[in-house]
Order: sequence, then structure tokens, then C-alpha cells
Amino acid sequence: MKHKRVKIQISGIVQGVGFRPFVFRLAREKRLKGYVCNTSQGVEIEVVGGKVEVERFIQEITTRKPPLARIVDFKVFSLPSLSYSDFTIRESISNSDRSVLISADIAVCDDCLRELFDKDDRRYLYPFINCTNCGPRYTIIKDIPYDREKTTMQPFTMCKPCAAEYHNPSDRRFHAQPNACPQCGPHLTLHNGEGLPLPCANPIQECINLLRQGKIVAIKGIGGFHLAVDATNNFAVALLRERKHREEKPFALMSYSLQEIERYAFITPAERIHLVSKERPIVLLKKKGDSEISPAVAPRSRHWGVMLPYTPLHYLITRGNFLALVMTSGNLKEEPIAIDNEEAIGRLKGIADYFLVHNRAIYLRSDDSVLKVVGDRPLMIRRSRGYVPVPLFLKREGKEVLACGGELKNTVCLTKGCFAFLSQHIGDLENLQTLDFFEYTINHLKKILEINPKI
Repeated sequence: MKHKRVKIQISGIVQGVGFRPFVFRLAREKRLKGYVCNTSQGVEIEVVGGKVEVERFIQEITTRKPPLARIVDFKVFSLPSLSYSDFTIRESISNSDRSVLISADIAVCDDCLRELFDKDDRRYLYPFINCTNCGPRYTIIKDIPYDREKTTMQPFTMCKPCAAEYHNPSDRRFHAQPNACPQCGPHLTLHNGEGLPLPCANPIQECINLLRQGKIVAIKGIGGFHLAVDATNNFAVALLRERKHREEKPFALMSYSLQEIERYAFITPAERIHLVSKERPIVLLKKKGDSEISPAVAPRSRHWGVMLPYTPLHYLITRGNFLALVMTSGNLKEEPIAIDNEEAIGRLKGIADYFLVHNRAIYLRSDDSVLKVVGDRPLMIRRSRGYVPVPLFLKREGKEVLACGGELKNTVCLTKGCFAFLSQHIGDLENLQTLDFFEYTINHLKKILEINPKI
């Protein structure tokens, strides 16, 4: 049997999406030897085995790749023969030439949702359940390669069951960097309006009770805090407007499922696609008359801005409890969304009656994305969580450029090769906090993408 040895270098969105575990299983399936590892450019693979098996392996990398992966460049190099005893996942290789694309934060997947509500599962009702196919990415990454120690999950040491999953090639959590469970992972605490922790056995249920009572609760999510109230409670919605100094600008809504949304909004087939997508943006939907939603949510507008839950915590709060919640950015007017627990309590004191927080740090804030479907095509109004930092693809390569955007509704853009990297929503540059966020975002993107703008 003729043998063949090749090195494969792949760039694109191939870190944090289960690509190495997929390659590992595919190589084992084909009985090939070698290794796979993350690099600062993407993923590097070296395999040796029968010529036919190696060629099938190369072909099936692209045809069977993980659902969240996106291959931009795929290079194969023939190498002299060399023996390997097995196929392994090696430690990541980091160097100065960074070109890896980073995955955006992804809505919780169906498999994790099934486990979340399975009474026999060890992660039953655990609000931070995730796997290689879903969960936080961009907002927890400090640097690349995408390994746990370079994310805000670094302080959480995996327990034996989680570590076993992490190292098991047949497991859905094989090398899932945010992997955790109630024994070893992040946890929730409830605080009063002054920031003092409240002793309670079930912070989520207590949060639900408070929302039912018309209280305003600041809830920490993936990309920052939301200010939440029951959207059917006129008094609570009006009070939130008053405290936030937001006269008429519409609030976003979150409902547990499409069935709840259809009680107060029309949904076209194209809008449905975006509502249930892995990005989970806010989608502008035409209002239905005589709904239970408070008119103060979106006065003088023909549309509601609506999203489905995208974190396990959102599902646990909304399931069977509310027609819809107002879920508006946790900030004062025109300030950036709050991300740190102490910062949120300090800035949102006087707006929120209570705070539901957790101890997994958010490294980079990211507001919810907003779009409207026009003629069955999405018109992006705010491109942020779920989409950033996935680049736009340019027709030709050019110089590295930094475009700083305008003063109002600011975003920035950095280009490298044939990629244009748009930042998340930054906001109006009319205060020091937003200016600091603007500068921080530019520096972070320059760092993780290694872009040194010439213009």
C-alpha cells in the first residue's frame, strides 16, 4: 500500500468551533497518524497513511467540517515519509504572524437546551451550559490561539467529569474552552439595589418573582448587562423609561419562543429565519393590534424589536413565565453597556432595583445586533453580538487601514488582506466612557488580529 504524508494549513473561522476535535475524529476514522494544533494563523494538520485514505481525509475536511467553521484558505504540502505512533492534538503554536479569524458569540444549541431541561442531566438548569457548537467566544477571548488560559474562563479549573469530557474525542465538549458545570464553573448571585448580596437558594427563581412584581432587574449576559422588566406591566416599563431618561426610543423585547412572539407581532418566513439563527439578532417585526405588550415599549412605532433567548440563563428566566421581557442595554443614556459587576452596580444604581450577576468576566462588551428584513433580505441596523468579529470579504487585497467611523452610532473598521473587520457597536462619542471604549476596541482588534494600519 502506498503511503502519503502531508501538512495542511487552514485559515478562517477554525478556532473555538470544534475544528480540532473534528479533525481528530476524522483522522482516527481513516486510521491516519499525525497531529492537529491551533496556530496564530488557524489550524495546522500533519497526517501520514495510505494514499487513498489521506486524499479522502483532505476532501472530507471541507465537506464535513463543523457547522460553525468557515474555511478561507486551505493549503496542502507534500512531505517526506515519517512515522507517527498515533494521531494527537498538540499544544497550540503561537507566533508573531497572526491571521486567525475568531468566532462570534453563538446562541445556545439544541443539544445543550435538551440537557438544560433534562432532570437526569448533571447540568440540569445550569445557566452556563455550553459546548463546542455554542456559547461565548469573542466576548471572553483575551488573545489567540483560542485556548482556555487565554479566555476569562481561565480562573475556573475543570472538575474530573468536565475534564473527562474535555479530553474525550467522542464527546461534544472535547476541547470546548468554556466547558463547566455547577461544581466547577461560574455561578449566579442576586444583589439588591445597593449592590449587597441577597441570600437565596435559587437566584433565578427569585429574579423571576421580582420581575413579576414589576421590579427592574439588571441581568448580566454574554456581552454586557440588560435592564429587564415585564413587558406587559405598563407601570414597570414607564418607570424604566423615567429612570433611564429614555423618552421614546423603543425598547427591545425577548420572548421564550416564536409562539409567544406571534401573539403580539407578525412574522414572515424570512424574519423567522433570522429570529432562530445562531446569531440571534433583534429583528424588527410589524406590531399586531390589541396585544398585551405595554404601548410604552415602542411608542409611535409600527414595529417591535424582538429577539429569542440566546443564553441558557435567558431560557431559564423566560420559560413559561412571561409573554415578553423588555431587555434593553444596561447603561445610562448614550453610555457604553456595563460589563463588570462592580461597574454595573455603580452605574446602574438608581435604575435597577436588583442585580442578577455572575462571576465569569466579560472581556469585551458587545450589544445585541439589530436588523430589519426588507424584500426577504436582511438590512443590518446594528452589527454587533453574534456577527462580530467575523469579517466582511473584500474583492481584492489592500493596505492595512483603520477607519474610525463617525461621531454618532460609531463603529470602527480594520482591514487586513482581503478582510474588513467591523467592530461591535460602540455608540455616540459624546462622553469619556464611550471614547475609552472606542480606543480599547481599536487596540484589542489590532492586538488579536495583528493589524498595524498604514492609513
